[in-house]
Parts: sequence; C-alpha cells; structure tokens
Amino acid sequence: MEISVKTINLETVKSPCIVVGVSDKRKLSDSAKQLDELANGFISKVLRRGDISGAIDDSLILHNVPGLKAERVLLVGCGQSSEITHAKFQSIVTSASTMLSKASIKNAVICLADLDSKILSNSMQIRLSTEALHQADYRFSELKKEKSPSLTKVTLHFADKKTAAMKKAKLAVQIGNAIGLGRNTSRDLGNLPGNICTPTYLARQASNYDKRYARLKTTILNQKDMEKLGMGSLLSVSKGSRTPPKFIVMQYSGGKKADRPYVLVGKGVTFDSGGISIKSGAAMDEMKFDMCGAAGVMGTMISVNELNLPINVIAIVPSVENMPDGAASKPGDIVTSMSGQTIEVLNTDAEGRLILCDALTYSEKFKPKAVIDVATLTGACVVALGAHPAGLLSNQQKLADQILAAGTECGDRAWQMPLWDEYQDQLKSNFADMANIGGREAGTITAACFLSRFTKKLNWAHLDIAGVAWFGGAKKGSTGRPVPLLTQYLMERCGKQYSV
Repeated sequence: MEISVKTINLETVKSPCIVVGVSDKRKLSDSAKQLDELANGFISKVLRRGDISGAIDDSLILHNVPGLKAERVLLVGCGQSSEITHAKFQSIVTSASTMLSKASIKNAVICLADLDSKILSNSMQIRLSTEALHQADYRFSELKKEKSPSLTKVTLHFADKKTAAMKKAKLAVQIGNAIGLGRNTSRDLGNLPGNICTPTYLARQASNYDKRYARLKTTILNQKDMEKLGMGSLLSVSKGSRTPPKFIVMQYSGGKKADRPYVLVGKGVTFDSGGISIKSGAAMDEMKFDMCGAAGVMGTMISVNELNLPINVIAIVPSVENMPDGAASKPGDIVTSMSGQTIEVLNTDAEGRLILCDALTYSEKFKPKAVIDVATLTGACVVALGAHPAGLLSNQQKLADQILAAGTECGDRAWQMPLWDEYQDQLKSNFADMANIGGREAGTITAACFLSRFTKKLNWAHLDIAGVAWFGGAKKGSTGRPVPLLTQYLMERCGKQYSV
C-alpha cells in the first residue's frame, strides 16, 4: 500500500472517498466541519437524523455529497476524542479501512489526524494511522487461490502547513511505513505453517534480507558450528527432529564501527510438539506460532533498515523444531550449555529457555550495550496478563524503564514482573546446576530466573510475548508484536530525531 501525507484542498480533490471523524456527541472533526460548510450543512442534517451515533466502530458512507468533487464521504465514529488512546485511535482507523475495503474502494483521502486528543499529537495520529492501515490491510493470502481486495493508495490529510509540522508528519509516515513493513513481515513468518517455515526456511529468509539492505550482514551457523561452540542445551531440543537446527545472526551496521551494539534474541521454535513431554492435541496447530519471537526480531530488523537508524543492532535467532522421536531428549536427561552450566531437563516442553540460554551466552561476544530476548515462553504469562501487555523482566531497572516507556509511547505495551532471588530456589536440581522448570507457581518468573543465570555479564531484559504474539479463534493469526515496541526502543536510543 502506498501511503503519503499532504495538505489537501477538500473542495477540489477528486478522490473516490474522503474519510472524516465524528465524535460520540455527533460533533464533527475540523475536516468534517470543513466538508459540511462546503456542502451547505448536508452532513449536519444527516447527523440530526441519527444515522450515525459517533461511537467507535460506528460508520456511514454518504454518496454524492453536494459541493464536493469526491465521490463519497465516509463518516467514522471516534468516541470521546479527548480520551482517545493508541489502541482506540488505531481501532478508528481500522474501522475506516474495513469500510473502504467492503465498498471496494482502493484509493482514499483520510482526514483523521485532527482529533482533539489529550494523549496523541496530530503527528502521532499520522504515524498511528499509517501503522493501522498496514495492519488492517494485511492479508495472509500467500497459500490461498483467491486474493482479497484491499486499499492500494491512501493520502493522509494534514492541515498544518507549517514547515516544521509537515516535516514531522512526513517523518511520522516514514516511521509508520517502516514499522508496518516490519510487522507484516513478522506476521507472514508467523502465519506460515510448520512444514514450510522450518529453521532452514528462516535462515534462507534472513540471508535474503541482507541482499536487500546494504548495511545488513547475515551469518548462519549449522549444527557442526554449534557443536564446536558447545551449545549442548540448544542442540538437545533439536535431537528429535529430522529438520536440522539453524543459528541465525543478523548484523546491522548503522553506527560507528566502535559503537557497541544492541542485541535482540528471538526464540525460533518453528513447531513445538512438546517433545517427549508431548502437548495435548487441542489447538496444537497454533504451536507454529512458537517462533514469533524470532519473527518479531527479524521484522524489527526490517524496520531498522528501512529507517537507517544510526546505531548498530544485532538479531540472534536460535531456531529448532521440538519433536518426539527415538533420539529426542527425555525427562531426566542432563545437558551442558555453552556457558558450561548443566541443566536437568525435567520437562521437554520447556524448550524455549534451553535454546535461548545458549544464544544469550553467544551474545556476550559482541559486548552489547543491552540485550533483549523475545519469546513465546510461558502459558503462565497468558494467565497472568492476558492478551494485552507483554511480560517484562530485567536485571537492570534502567533498561526495564526504557522498554516500558517505549511501549507507552507507541502503544505496544509491556508490564514488569519481579525477578527476585527468592524465586531461584524453585530451579534447584539434585543432579545438575539447575532444572529447566520451577514448578507450577510463578512460571513466567522462574523461566526468566533460568535465563538470568546466563546473563550475569549482560544488561538484559526478557519479553514474554506468549499472550500477545497471535490471536486464536476466528481471528487466528500472528499479530507481529512486539515489532512496534522494539523499533520504538531502538529509535529512542538515537536521541530525539525520530520523535513525532
């Protein structure tokens, strides 16, 4: 989809449709007022008839509005505009996009960046409009014969003609496009079935990205490379699969050569059967989403390259299948990690931490400023936080605060959970340095406690995205989170130049 921002003459524009906002008290937005004046009060008459309430998700298409060259006007409910949050605003734009698609409109002018919000600046409304349009227009049709209709061109109307304001609005579209592309890349990877999106496929995709971007270099480690490095924990997970493991390292060089990088580590279990500790059959197909951490960091690397951020960023993706087989790891097996610490595998379905720990140890070689790992790690996180924030745990409060602030700024939020030493006792083993599970209680926290034993030399944070990485049910599919959060965090490390 082509999205741009301009100051439009609403009287003369010959668009198939102009989209404007109406509040829940049937109060017109500034753009809607302008259209109403041009139409000699036609829109106000429609509102007085009660055809639209102005509530969010309420909308109405008007045809042949007098005084306008546009073919249609789409009125979109905006609720109480002063109380609009990131999520509500994106819901408004999504509602508009849905109506446009239903009407088979492929080209539109959208005037929704003039809402009187106490939270969102007009330029942030432009950015969120861009992101929401990319998300609403997303269709996973790669494996379908029939393709769904979608928008192809959108012009976002921005009324402030001042040079500085328009410069910010154009930056907002650039950021929105970059995050939209990165997030949809992540969604594509997540939505692919396990028989296509294997560790080998992920590695091939990562290698293709560095052909697209001059600042990106990708290195793929194979099983023999991992054996030489002593990644016994990671390799124990892949033993039951006929698909070989891959260890993907994507290095983006946007800063000076001597600048220490930021490292993102994404869990890449392309299908998780649970191994010998096999999962129940219900919804097991959704375990293709167990590589959404990998998809998230790979999508973030797309956004970083699109924005040409002036920093160095490295994405590390340990990728395996977790399958039952005669050669698979068994409960009670003891494996040796790259760090030299031994692990008693009490449950083979707690495999994500087994591949992440070796990846975290590997990340030390880059002397990173910060390391953030991203993983669909625990069902306990879904129970604790539901489908709204990601779970956040960190060994450095400053890093945790930066991630929380980035999530609040972009609307892709996280919630911090404790990482106290008292929980470490749950990982005690009679036979190894630690067990890979800590019992029923505080499962998200003990999983992070396990990872913390491999991050003592690192400024580290862990994002558990099990609740936010995909939707189930009728809306089943990858969400592409936390690409917005990670991209926002990295933009903020560049100073204020990416602030809108």
